[in-house]
Amino acid sequence: MLKTNRLILRPWEDGDAESLYAYAKDPDVGPIAGWPAHQSIEESRNVIKNVFTGREAYAICLKADGKAIGAIELKLNGHTDMTERDDECELGYWLGKPFWGQGIMPEAVREMLRHAFEDIGMTTVWVGYYEGNNKSKRVQEKTGFRFQWKSEEVDVPLMHEQRTGYVSSITKEQWMQDASGINEA
Repeated sequence: MLKTNRLILRPWEDGDAESLYAYAKDPDVGPIAGWPAHQSIEESRNVIKNVFTGREAYAICLKADGKAIGAIELKLNGHTDMTERDDECELGYWLGKPFWGQGIMPEAVREMLRHAFEDIGMTTVWVGYYEGNNKSKRVQEKTGFRFQWKSEEVDVPLMHEQRTGYVSSITKEQWMQDASGINEA
């Protein structure tokens, strides 16, 4: 379990299915990130059991009530196509629409970067977004990621289509420099 000022990042539980469905059924949330809106609580329960199972997969919860309002994960080697190195990983995330624009996702991402670099020994964290997902792009800019490349005709298997994708990364050294700059400001 990881904590920030306002958030708890904890493993997913079966009891999170209703909360997950409440936010993942919104057509403005999943499709822009590359997955279809959930159709039932049972589908959300299956996602918890079969998708949110990675060692570094967390429910984003407000400290105030502990309910899952989004997801964040460090996808380790073997579970990402962005790197084949054991000391690099891919960050993925989404947040329920009622919580957009409150700085919650940058707060969660900053904690995941700290965790990646300080606790589990990563040297680089990769992240991507699809064209048009400006909220995700903005989170990445706010948290120090540096643009690396743009790819056309990227397969989005869950949506049965192709899109333009953008990939960024941050190294431990860049993260440490950014953190020291923030502390000096």
